[in-house]
Amino acid sequence: MAPFYVVATMLPTKRRRRQQQQQPQPQHPEPRNKRACGTGHDDDDGNSADVVVSPEAASAASAQEAARDAARTGGELSPERLVPTAFACSFLEVEATLNGVLGRLSFGDPVRYVYNPTEYAAETHRRFVAAYCRGPKDVLFLGMNPGPFGMSQTGVPFGEVSVVRDWLRITGEVRQPPRVHPKRPVLGLACPKSEVSGARFWGFFRSLCGPPDAFFRRCYVHNYCPLAFLAESGKNVTPPELPAAQRRALVRACDAALCLAVRALGVRVVVGLGRYAERRARDALEAGGMGPAEVRVAFLMHPSPVNPRANRGWDAVARRTMQEIGILELLTTEDGEISQCAG
Repeated sequence: MAPFYVVATMLPTKRRRRQQQQQPQPQHPEPRNKRACGTGHDDDDGNSADVVVSPEAASAASAQEAARDAARTGGELSPERLVPTAFACSFLEVEATLNGVLGRLSFGDPVRYVYNPTEYAAETHRRFVAAYCRGPKDVLFLGMNPGPFGMSQTGVPFGEVSVVRDWLRITGEVRQPPRVHPKRPVLGLACPKSEVSGARFWGFFRSLCGPPDAFFRRCYVHNYCPLAFLAESGKNVTPPELPAAQRRALVRACDAALCLAVRALGVRVVVGLGRYAERRARDALEAGGMGPAEVRVAFLMHPSPVNPRANRGWDAVARRTMQEIGILELLTTEDGEISQCAG
């Protein structure tokens, strides 16, 4: 697994990417990490059977894909949408590199169980990335880490089951973490419990944008940390609640990966969902040499039901906040641009 500083030199900066886009690109570049950017399937010989298409080919076919998807029965995404572009592969590489680093960390009290849904739910997670991370993004909505009934079940950030299955149209096998807490089973897309945060988050954008492609045309959603932590009792342990030494090691890895993800996506605005995500984005990007002139960081109240203000009308707060940030028009009109409002 390549160290972070090696991967950082591989991922194009905005200026370098603009230069590359002016040059002819191969239609089927060889991915550097086939397992990272694959769909999680092997051929009959046990070899990776992944196929990768270029961002240019994906962009040219996006309208046809959307039309085919709309016409398909059963609500399935077209097969073409589940083939990762080279752009999606670069993002999956960032995630795979972070997983390699996090896999070498150890966590003690109060943590007894660690779930990484980007690994055990690799099939649904990679399908999400392949379908909706096919080209550069202007805005990144950043969560903290997986919730027990959202991404921990589906592999999709804020992945409330019905939203993932019925609106995003992501299906696939969800396997099991190495150790499963008996009070927090992983049931995948069969999980009967709804994650309120995910239902609120995606429900708002479903109402605002309509079809998923209208949201993902310029925006993406990602978690700062891919790990979910559980105490012996089954209680969710958030990254800020980790002991100092464990937290420092986690933050170092996740800060570095966030910088790589922002550069890989070409993001101009990071919207932290909650104060922790906002603070980590500000600190990580500043330390990574990406100041406000290059990437703005803004705050959006988390839709969690433990937040009384979110329970009193999160949709209205979200709409007003995005208007103040200057990204609402980006989501409501096809040619909308980011306005230079204060973040």
